[in-house]
Amino acid sequence: MSPTLRSAAGSDVGRRRETNQDSAVTTPRMLAVADGMGGHAHGEVASMVAVTALLDLDAQLRGSDLGELDLLAALRGAVEDAAARLTDMAEQDPDLRGTGTTVVAFLVDGTRIGVLHLGDSRAYLLRDGELRRLTHDHTLVQSLVDEGRISEAEAATHPRRSWLVKTLQDSSSPEPDLFALEGSPGDRYLICSDGVTAVLADPQLHEVLAAAADPAAAVAQLIEHANAGGGPDNITCIVADLLEDAERADDTPVVVGAAATTDD
Repeated sequence: MSPTLRSAAGSDVGRRRETNQDSAVTTPRMLAVADGMGGHAHGEVASMVAVTALLDLDAQLRGSDLGELDLLAALRGAVEDAAARLTDMAEQDPDLRGTGTTVVAFLVDGTRIGVLHLGDSRAYLLRDGELRRLTHDHTLVQSLVDEGRISEAEAATHPRRSWLVKTLQDSSSPEPDLFALEGSPGDRYLICSDGVTAVLADPQLHEVLAAAADPAAAVAQLIEHANAGGGPDNITCIVADLLEDAERADDTPVVVGAAATTDD
């Protein structure tokens, strides 16, 4: 029996937002978080479209042997499909032009993991007691840090720290970061929107992830701590454990956030 994911997902509007524009989904093969942006309800539309495209990919793969599947190509195809859907929607409704979303998605086949990343939502790996950030923020301030123009400490309080340089949008071809990851039984993964990381620094994330008894407890604690820290944005996270010789989880997708309000 190959290693199996056990996951939990949660999403909360936070303390300062009126609506939740984040969406997330988990299945035995797929983990994804999308943080929408745009005025009115447009951000939630973008995150729902992204998650729906990934759910469609998951449905196509259900019951299939993924051993020969190019995980990264499959993920890329899903976000290209999402971008095309957003473009079609914006052509029908000009108010949707310019709407977009971040995306972090895992496609998992045993210990083979394909990762796709756009924007400032993040993925982390807790392995052997050490927490490692897997993604690199697609933000203006991260570019300034990379160039040595500002420090990490300065980036944390920079007035333009939320300016994104890569997202999933209409009328554009997505240019995601794509990479393969070799999982190991005992791994714990975190995928989250910036509503978590804007409040909780990496050492705090490490403390919660290392101490929580299971993914559901970790998700609940992360949301609680982010709200206790002011909840300045929507808060969405997935925590998943890679377990050896565990029974396969129910194939029913778990959808949270804006996408959970649709009937798709």
